[in-house]
Amino acid sequence: MSRVHIPAFARTLAGSIGLSLLAVVLLVAAFGPLVAPHSITEIVGPPGQPPSSSALLGTDYLGRDVLSRTLNGGRSVILVGGAATALSYLFGVVIGMVAGYNRSLLDSFLMRAMDVMLAFPALLILLVLAAGLGFHLWVVIVGVTIVQVPFIARVVRTTTLDASTRGYVEAAHARGEGTAAILRREILPNITPVLLADFGLRFGYSIVLVASMNFLGLGLSPPAADWGLMISENRNFISLNIWSVLAPAIMLALLTISVNVTADAYVRSLGRSSRRKVERGSGVATAATELPTTTDKEMA
Repeated sequence: MSRVHIPAFARTLAGSIGLSLLAVVLLVAAFGPLVAPHSITEIVGPPGQPPSSSALLGTDYLGRDVLSRTLNGGRSVILVGGAATALSYLFGVVIGMVAGYNRSLLDSFLMRAMDVMLAFPALLILLVLAAGLGFHLWVVIVGVTIVQVPFIARVVRTTTLDASTRGYVEAAHARGEGTAAILRREILPNITPVLLADFGLRFGYSIVLVASMNFLGLGLSPPAADWGLMISENRNFISLNIWSVLAPAIMLALLTISVNVTADAYVRSLGRSSRRKVERGSGVATAATELPTTTDKEMA
């Protein structure tokens, strides 16, 4: 019977904790609506009621069940954050690879454009888009994508610059392969580990931006259940029922912390793996130099 392969980072303390917390949050987001005791719009008691037998986490500012809305509030945050992060990488990877591989005027033009975008605060970009295009969910996704692209492009450019000097790229040039083929077949697979490590950090940042937009009322609108929106709606009732704000805040914190801890554990595992390869290579080289040699005179 074959053994189940467990990734190296998942066997570390940080990796196991991060994955466990992330699994809990994802399970709540996926199956929470199925086990919620009430509808997200159902009035179950007076506004701001503390926890009771009818509402285990009390009620919100309208008298709706906080537990039910918390169980329903994760899907929008994760789906919107995931969509924005995926789009960010789609554009950021293309821009970064083209800039890093060409090393010409196009590189300077693209990177200066990214620097200009980085000069503007993230929330300012999101607020301007919301004011100009309206308060829609797709505006939030576009805004988060615009904010994230410059960071990703710079990371990809740096890794592409390093990969483009490797021997396998020179061999592809010698075979007469075109630029698109080299980027797709040679460079992209070799920078993928770095992208995967960075993806966790970018996803966590997207979650924070989406929650901030919903908190400001620029994303989802009531009566939608969303963790960021719940904090915004109930902040004035925190003295009556602290769980109306604390429950969604805890879920957001668990999501961002788990993603960042998991990504950090993965990055550390890459570093340990590289060191082990170097050590093994050094050991082989040392052993080779210590092997007895036979001179031509001895052979004669």
